[in-house]
Amino acid sequence: MTPLAASVTRVIEEFAKLPGIGKKSAERLAYHILRVHKNEALALADAIRNVRENVRYCQICYNLSEAETCAICQDPQRDPTRLCVVEQPRDVMSLEQTGVFRGLYHVLLGRIAPLDGIGPDQLTIEPLIERVRNGRFQEIIMATNPTVEGDGTALHLTNLLAEFPVEITRLARGVTPGSVLEYTNKEVLADALTGRQKW
Repeated sequence: MTPLAASVTRVIEEFAKLPGIGKKSAERLAYHILRVHKNEALALADAIRNVRENVRYCQICYNLSEAETCAICQDPQRDPTRLCVVEQPRDVMSLEQTGVFRGLYHVLLGRIAPLDGIGPDQLTIEPLIERVRNGRFQEIIMATNPTVEGDGTALHLTNLLAEFPVEITRLARGVTPGSVLEYTNKEVLADALTGRQKW
């Protein structure tokens, strides 16, 4: 029989289901919830309920939104000729934090991963093709992750989009300025050599 109250055990079990949270971290989070002021703990519960009830995928780009279309798709200041294709909504957040890209996005909601049972039909590829067909894009940036699955997904999309008169580019990768080759991992060096540019 567990020495903990049933409700404490339950909250530990729920925290432990979160990605990257083990049993010890779940216990620390549970005890933190018990220590903080009741209002703070309930504010967390309300925030979780609110995000589950109000956040959905944008009908255009599949980014997270509380309205039918997200703030980026509604922004008339964005460049409608540039489209950046990413795997997940969190990738949009990362790219937006750079403040460099002012075009539009399309979120695939995953990547092609046959070993995980994820095929092209489980991603938002058809809506992407429709957007390109009906839009006025001049450039499509493949910003999938630099992994085997990410590269495979980008290649698949590039083949599908070959019929359209758009330039397809890929995020640059390679050696970071200021780094030393001796300490750079071999995958980064391989990318740098493969994607070398004219000097």
